[in-house]
Parts: sequence; structure tokens; C-alpha cells
Amino acid sequence: MQNAKILMISTSAATMDNGEPTGVWLEELTTPYYAFCDAGAEVTLASIFGGAIPVDQRSVAPEGENDASVERSLKDEALQAQMASSPRFDSFDAADFDAVFLPGGHGTMFDYPESAALAALIETFDRAGKVVAAVCHGPAGLVRARKPDGTAFVGGRRIAAFTDSEEYAVGLQDAVPFLLETRLKELGANHEAAPDFEPFALRDGTLVTGQNPASARATATLVMEALAEARQTA
Repeated sequence: MQNAKILMISTSAATMDNGEPTGVWLEELTTPYYAFCDAGAEVTLASIFGGAIPVDQRSVAPEGENDASVERSLKDEALQAQMASSPRFDSFDAADFDAVFLPGGHGTMFDYPESAALAALIETFDRAGKVVAAVCHGPAGLVRARKPDGTAFVGGRRIAAFTDSEEYAVGLQDAVPFLLETRLKELGANHEAAPDFEPFALRDGTLVTGQNPASARATATLVMEALAEARQTA
């Protein structure tokens, strides 16, 4: 992991179509961010449209009641500054990075699938044999991407993502433009899952995905594993 370079791309969507506030689910950004940084990687934080990264306030509890990575982030002035003024993800060259990571949050359901530039970036990373990773609703960023033959990027691949039953459990099944598990299956993905809200992540070659917020650490661990293997074979 030492000197590995990871591009982390957050949603820029601050509201859902029904007007309800949304954004990135903070733990899904902070847990992998610190896991990568603590392992010696260089993480570049960006977002779909640049500027302030919206945080879903449902993912932030009173001080002292959050996941350790969220607590750490709330006191991290450098990270707070990055989140307050993030660059656009398409201002970077994929050639400069070893992996791309897509944290989730319901905001991703509204801007990730609409971004042709994000789909193209995913395709570029994949065709270069680089690591593509996403957690929870982050795999919404994979649905528009295609393989070189024009078929769906996720087709035939093992994928973990926020499940339909989890979406119903949080009561947002009618607020999102599509159910992520259903869409992935429609595109030919081999969707796998653990019981609702339990940690679950999987790796299919250089593609790493996780199911929900509790899966953020496991997803990051698999990314680091994939990067270490890539370095050994380089």
C-alpha cells in the first residue's frame, strides 16, 4: 500500500428528488479514507461536481456516539477543509492513480448514474487492470459503465451493494430512482449479500464492493489486498 494512489469520489447530490436532504454517508468515506492513509497510501478526495461535499446528517450522531473514523474526521481540520472545497473528479487523469473508490450514501443514486464521465473513468480504470471499488450505494456508479464489447460493466461479475430489503427497511424505496440490487441484477451482475445491515464485502479480481455502511472497513481491506497483489505482479 505504501505510495499507492487512490482517487476517492463522493456524491455531490445534497437532496433527493423528493427534496429530502441527502449526501454521502460519512462512515463510508471516513473509514476507508483513514484505512488507506494509515497504510501509507495517498488519497485524493474529489466529488462529482466539486465544491463542498454534502453529508447525510443521518450518518452523524452527537459527538462521542459515532463510529471511530467519523469521530476522528470531525476533529480532522485537514479532511474537513478537503470536504469543504473538493475538486471535480474529472479534473484528474486516471493514469495517475492505482485505484478508484466510490463511497455511498443516497446522494449517489442521483448523480453517479447520470455521469457519463464517471462511467468512462470506471471503464478506463478497469481496462488498465486497476482497482475499482465501491460500497453500499456506491455501486450506483458502476451501472452506466460498459465493457469493451458494449455489455454492462457489472455483467457476470460478483457484486455486493445495498440490498432491496435494506432499502425497504430504511423506508426510502420510493425516494430513490431505482432499487440498486434490482438494477444490478437486471444488468447481469451476480449480486451477493449477507443479512440486512451485517458487514459483507467481496472481491472479484480488481473489482471490490461492499454491501452497507458496516461493510466499509472490510471493503477497504480488500482494496488494500488487491493493490498489494497488483504491486507484486507489476
